[in-house]
Amino acid sequence: MEISEQTVKIPEASLGLAGGKTIPLIGFGTADFPFGDRPEAIKEAVLHAIELGYNHFDTAAVYQSEQPLGEAINEALHRGLIQSRDQLFITSKLSTADAHHHLVVPALQTTLRNLGMEYVDLYLIHFPVSLKEGAKYPFGKDEIVGMDFKSVWEKMEECQKLGLTKSIGVSNFTCKKLDKLLSSATIPPAVNQVEMNPLWQQKKLKEFCEEKGIHITAYSPLGAKGTPWGNQRLMESEQRLQKIASTRGKTVAQVHVFP
Repeated sequence: MEISEQTVKIPEASLGLAGGKTIPLIGFGTADFPFGDRPEAIKEAVLHAIELGYNHFDTAAVYQSEQPLGEAINEALHRGLIQSRDQLFITSKLSTADAHHHLVVPALQTTLRNLGMEYVDLYLIHFPVSLKEGAKYPFGKDEIVGMDFKSVWEKMEECQKLGLTKSIGVSNFTCKKLDKLLSSATIPPAVNQVEMNPLWQQKKLKEFCEEKGIHITAYSPLGAKGTPWGNQRLMESEQRLQKIASTRGKTVAQVHVFP
């Protein structure tokens, strides 16, 4: 979530999604671990990111960053950093605890209240599993249950039809999980957000998603220092990325994100 002093101005390029929507090429994540510990830091980081030109912000119910993100956007509007909410692309995610047929729509409605918005641009199923009702993060293995893909996705589709989100998708889904979801979907997922970087390229999944018309969004493209799910191995590599960066007088992050 931190912004380097060497951060460059963010380009406004975007990519097409299924259904005629577009998604900005570069996004700013708000998963600050431990979750919920630094809401003011998230707010300040988002404001700084908006000043630098970011217009795509990624949050999730489990991150506990929806409210500070919404507060930052509201302040950006008042300060004239942006003219309207429509200038931004906001992604949020359904928690595993709410991944049940009757909880999907209420979960998104709660997200919208946290954000202070009428809609998000993209709403994702965060993981291809559910938790027993009442379970909370952090949770034990005995609280994880199989997801009813058909019934949960039906409600994701309802969220889009109700105008609560412009597009729907998934996160951390494998080829097998996607195939299962697609077998009953009326609206196919527009996006699959997964971990992807030069050391973890996910070629098979990328090819599958391209074949199905599903856009892949990479999270932790530079690693994920200080989190349970990532490390600094990519950024500390002395191999090809470091050599390319040194030759061009750039940081590893700059040559990787802006090739």
